[in-house]
Amino acid sequence: MIKAILFDLDDTLLWDNKSVNEAFRATCEQVLDKYSLNPIVLEEKVRENARRLYASYNTYDFTQKIGINPFEGLWGNFIDEGESFRKLKELAPEYRKEAWTLGLKDAGIDDSQLSYELAETFPRMRKQMPFVFDDTFRVLDQLKADYQLLLLTNGSPDLQQTKLDLTPKLAPYFDCIVVSGAFGKGKPDPAIFEHALKLLSVQKSEAVMVGDNLMTDILGASRAGITSVWVNRTKKKQQEVTPDFEIADLEGLLPVINSLKID
Repeated sequence: MIKAILFDLDDTLLWDNKSVNEAFRATCEQVLDKYSLNPIVLEEKVRENARRLYASYNTYDFTQKIGINPFEGLWGNFIDEGESFRKLKELAPEYRKEAWTLGLKDAGIDDSQLSYELAETFPRMRKQMPFVFDDTFRVLDQLKADYQLLLLTNGSPDLQQTKLDLTPKLAPYFDCIVVSGAFGKGKPDPAIFEHALKLLSVQKSEAVMVGDNLMTDILGASRAGITSVWVNRTKKKQQEVTPDFEIADLEGLLPVINSLKID
C-alpha cells in the first residue's frame, strides 16, 4: 500500500526552466538600450560562458554532488553552512560578472559597466518570475488528505527556500522538505532517498518518487528500491534509465497512484 509520495521541485512542481528563460530574456533585452544586439545571441553567449566558467572552478565537484546548476549560480546567494558553500558565496559575484562580461565580448561588445548592470539585473528578474505548472496545486490538493507528501530537492538550502518563498502556497502541502545541500548528498545517491523514508517512517515499498529528471529522480529512486514516476512534459526520449511509470503531466499521476492502491 502506498503511504507516501516524494516529489522533486524544479521542473516537476515549479516551472524553473521557464523562470530562467524569462529572466534571461528580460535581462538580455536591456542591452537594446545601448546597442543594436540581438538579445537571443547574447543569451546564447552568456549561457555558454556560464557553463564553461562554472565547470572551471574548484567548487564544481561539490555543485555536481549537491545538484546546483550554472544558472542557479547566476542568482543564488549561497548563504548556507559549510566550507563549500562559503567558497560558492565568495565566487558568486565574480562568476556572475565574468559570465556576462565574456558573453558580451563574444557578441562583440566590451562594456564593463553594462556587464555589471546585467549581472545585477538577472537575479532580480529571476526573483520576479516564479512559475508553477498549471496542474501542480490541483494534483496536490487531491493527494494531500490521503498521503504523506515529502519534497525532495537538490540544491542550496537557501536558494531552494527562496524559490519556495516566491511561491508561498507550495510548502504547506508537504510534511517534510529535504534539500540535498543540507543533507550532504544529492539525488541520485540512494542515501538521501533512504533519509526521506525514515523521516516519514515508511518502507520503500510504501513510497513513490515523482520527478522530471531521469538521471537524478528516477535513477535515485531505482537505486533505493522506490517506485518511480517520470513526469515527461517535454516528450524526451528515454535514456539508459527506465522509470516504472511515465506520465505526460502531473494529472497523469492520479491514475498511477490509484492503480498502485489497488495492487
